[in-house]
Amino acid sequence: MDADGNRTPAPGGPPRGPSRPEFWRSPLRGPWLTAVLGTVLLFGITVLFVTGLLSYAAYDPDLAPVNDQTPGKGWLGFYLFAWPTSPYWLYRVTQGVHVTLGVVLVPVLLAKLWSVIPKLFAWPPVRSAAQAAERLSLLLLVGGAGFEFVTGILNVQLHYIFPGSFYTLHFYGAWVFIGAFTVHVALRLGRVVRALRAGPRQPAPDSQEASGLVSPRPAEPTISRRGALGMVGVGSLALFVVTAGQSVGGVFRRTALLAPHGQDPGSGPNGFQINKTAASVGIRPGDIGPAWRLTVRGAGRRSELTYDRLLAMPQNEALLPIACVEGWSTPDQPWSGVRLIDLAALVGLGDHPPQVLVESVQRGGSFSSVVLSSQQVRDARSLLAVRVNGAVLSDDHGYPARMIIPGAPGVHNTKWVTRLTFGEPA
Repeated sequence: MDADGNRTPAPGGPPRGPSRPEFWRSPLRGPWLTAVLGTVLLFGITVLFVTGLLSYAAYDPDLAPVNDQTPGKGWLGFYLFAWPTSPYWLYRVTQGVHVTLGVVLVPVLLAKLWSVIPKLFAWPPVRSAAQAAERLSLLLLVGGAGFEFVTGILNVQLHYIFPGSFYTLHFYGAWVFIGAFTVHVALRLGRVVRALRAGPRQPAPDSQEASGLVSPRPAEPTISRRGALGMVGVGSLALFVVTAGQSVGGVFRRTALLAPHGQDPGSGPNGFQINKTAASVGIRPGDIGPAWRLTVRGAGRRSELTYDRLLAMPQNEALLPIACVEGWSTPDQPWSGVRLIDLAALVGLGDHPPQVLVESVQRGGSFSSVVLSSQQVRDARSLLAVRVNGAVLSDDHGYPARMIIPGAPGVHNTKWVTRLTFGEPA
């Protein structure tokens, strides 16, 4: 025994510090608590991964290079499909679930990492090739989880401090993480099931069931394991309350304390959230003033429209939301403008219009152009909108004209549109 009453490590045993089992004294750590937290993450992370894949598919990256934010994805894009326009709220729901659930799971993830932290310092670090492979997967699992959650939350807050594109980093990080996650689940699932069946009773510290998580010298408990789970649940519930409102919208937006632009996007017909203002992307008064023109090209033909001529075309209405990758969305709003199929007809492509390259006059920022699929063009609700909620678009909402496409991510609803090219290579 040493001066503090601790057992003196045997020669060749673990060094003093976190590698010694008695260093960890919480009476709460144990296989049951870890299994419960792991089960919640098993289902939660599965939903996160699936909705994340859907988020990437919504950009229709295979249509054109301007849509693909992760070039070189190779076989990782095996599942991609043409993103549908119906139901029109599909992206709003999938991305709202993705972002809200990601934030809600943060307390669960932190609690799970806390519950297994003694395993990260297990001694000796490597006992066999199989154990080395397991520890490598654990390193990728913990590092991948931290990377994905941190970059995701920074993106929600529009705080881009990471080196490179969020889309590329988050996409590849997700595949690394899910690979390690799958390996971890395969190795631990049987142990998790046994721990759940055994219940909260703590096994002996040196038993196989303890899995190195039970302290041999536990301190006096100040809370039960069920109480600790309750605290984690309360933390997740609190994050849900201050996050979900930005996806649900309406009066619930007042509860969205974590929304990047606050709870009040302004008043009036144009009083709803935006990410990019006209000034932030270099829009000058002359770009959207009387000299503005809309150029429509396709099938070897060209048509140029002034703003007044655009207004003189048949105007149609569509009740659609805007939903963005950051998780926020607007309620369904009445938009009015010219259908894309009618604009395609100006160049002789009205019967079966092909895909279209949409270009903006914006000078800075991302997504100044996008390619929309033929099914998006042919949907009667797809508009080059000039009005919203009965009022002319504001400069920040895309005056003189912007795209409104059912089911599309917000960045594909291009603002300050100046050119439409139907059918030609983008």
